[in-house]
Amino acid sequence: MKATTITGDPKRRHVSTSYVERQNLTMRMHMRRFTRLTNGFSKKAEMQTHAVALHFMHYNFAKIHQSIRVTPAVEAGLSDHVWTIDELVALAG
Repeated sequence: MKATTITGDPKRRHVSTSYVERQNLTMRMHMRRFTRLTNGFSKKAEMQTHAVALHFMHYNFAKIHQSIRVTPAVEAGLSDHVWTIDELVALAG
């Protein structure tokens, strides 16, 4: 894998650590393996990677959000439907 530098010129009003911190909180609340004092942890980095990928796929493609009443992927035009759990599992297989 080759490292690639990505640069841009974002608008200052869109630059904020609040977005990243909110995403971190959401991930910690949905995935208990990221909270302290739990035995639900990954022993292998590969399993941790799979868990994070599954979380983000579900969050963006299968979970209907109250504020937008669809999934973020549908709202962004990345998908034309709300994905089912079966569709997410089929990607992994």
